[in-house]
Amino acid sequence: MATYSNMRAMRALIKASLQAMLKSPSAIIFTIAFPLTLIIVFGFLGGGTGFSLKVANAPGSDTTSPLYNILRSVPALKWVDTHDSGGVNKLLQQGDIVATINVKKQPEGAKPAYTIVLNESSSELNKAKQLEGLLATVIQQQDPEIRKRLDDMVAIKSQVAVVREYKQIDFILPGQLSFSLLASGVFGTAFVFFNLRQTLVLKRFFATPVRREIIVISEGIARVLFQIMGSIIIISIGHIAFGFTLANGVFTFINMLVMCALGLLVFMGFGFIVSAVAKSESTIPPFSNLVTLPQFLLAGTFFSIDNFPVWLRPFCKALPLTYLNEALRKISFDGANLWDVRFDIMVLSIWGIVIYIVAGRIFKWE
Repeated sequence: MATYSNMRAMRALIKASLQAMLKSPSAIIFTIAFPLTLIIVFGFLGGGTGFSLKVANAPGSDTTSPLYNILRSVPALKWVDTHDSGGVNKLLQQGDIVATINVKKQPEGAKPAYTIVLNESSSELNKAKQLEGLLATVIQQQDPEIRKRLDDMVAIKSQVAVVREYKQIDFILPGQLSFSLLASGVFGTAFVFFNLRQTLVLKRFFATPVRREIIVISEGIARVLFQIMGSIIIISIGHIAFGFTLANGVFTFINMLVMCALGLLVFMGFGFIVSAVAKSESTIPPFSNLVTLPQFLLAGTFFSIDNFPVWLRPFCKALPLTYLNEALRKISFDGANLWDVRFDIMVLSIWGIVIYIVAGRIFKWE
C-alpha cells in the first residue's frame, strides 16, 4: 500500500487555490486592476512636483550674516529646514528642493565680500536658473549702493549635482503595490478560511491524512505566487509606460519581489485573526477595514508621513505598511539591496512574529 504524501497534497492544494483566485473577479480587481488604475491615473498626471523654488540651507552656511537673513525673508523662496547633510542630499536627490544655498563670508577686505554657492539638482535646472536670477535681483534691490557695487559685494556660483529625476510614479507605485498586498493578505485570507470553516471543508480535510499546517502553508504559497504575478505586472507596466525607476534593473526587480513576498506573509497573519473573530461573512469587511484603512491613510501610501502633525508621526511609524513602503522605495529608487533595508525587514518580521502568535492562539479550525 502506497504511503500518503503530504507533499503531493500540498501541490494539489496550491493548484486548487491558484485556480480559485484566478477565477475570482474580486481577487483580480483588488490585486491588479485597482492598484494599476491608480498608477495609470497618477502616471498620466505627470512626474513633476509643481512649480516652487524650494531651497535648503547647506551645511556650514554662514547663518549669522545679514545676507543670509535677507534671503530667508524673500517670499519667493520656500525654505525647507533640515539639520543634517544626509537629509539635505536626499531632498536634493529626490527633487524636493531646487538647490542648497551656501552663504560664505570672505576674509576682511576681500572682494566680493560674500559668496553664494548653489548646489543644484540636475532634474531642476530650469528652476535653478530662475533661482540664480531671483537671487541677483534680490541683492540688487536691497540698497542702491549694493546695486552699484554688486560684483564687489556678492558672487553667485552654482554647482550641478547630477541625480536621477525623482518622478511622482516613483513614490506612488510602491505605495499602491504595498496596499494591494495588504488588502489581499487581510481580505483574501479572512474570506477564504472563514468560508472553508463554514462550509465544513476544513472538517472534511481532517478526515484525510493531510496535516493541518500543510493546509495553511499551501494557501500561503498559492497567495504569494498569485500576488507575485500581480506585482510583476504592476512594476513592469509602471517601468515601461511611465518610467518607474528600477535603479539596478533586474536586481532591483527581484529585491522588490522578495519584499512583496515578506510583506504579504505578514499581512496574511492579520487575515487569519479576522477570520477567527468574525461571526459571519458580513462582519469580515468591517474587521478587515479596521486593519487596512488606518495603514492605507497613514503609512505613506499617497504622500510622505512627514506631512502629518508631529504628534501623529510615531503612530504612522509603528504601522507595518510604513516599513514595506519605505523599503520598496529605497530599493527601487536608491538602488538599495535587502541588507540595506534590514531595519525595515526586522520591523516587518517582528510584526509577523507577534501577529502569528496571536493568530495561532485564536484561530478556529471548526
